[in-house]
Amino acid sequence: MATPYTPHAMFLANPKIATEELLANASESPGSATVMLGDVAALVEGPIRKTLLGIAQVVMLGELAVNQALDNVVPMQ
Repeated sequence: MATPYTPHAMFLANPKIATEELLANASESPGSATVMLGDVAALVEGPIRKTLLGIAQVVMLGELAVNQALDNVVPMQ
């Protein structure tokens, strides 16, 4: 039987942090990644540019999902 995976403590989220705070923080990362991908895509041409822009769209979809989860936890008034 395999040994259970134990993640390194450096990469653990504090389980005592509220779900709202975790989701708010999680929504920032894909937003930043989208901007970085767009910046790099502006510097290249051809198939590489299209690949970077495609990755940026996938990241944006993840951001939308996290933002919707945040809205579900803390409904906008």
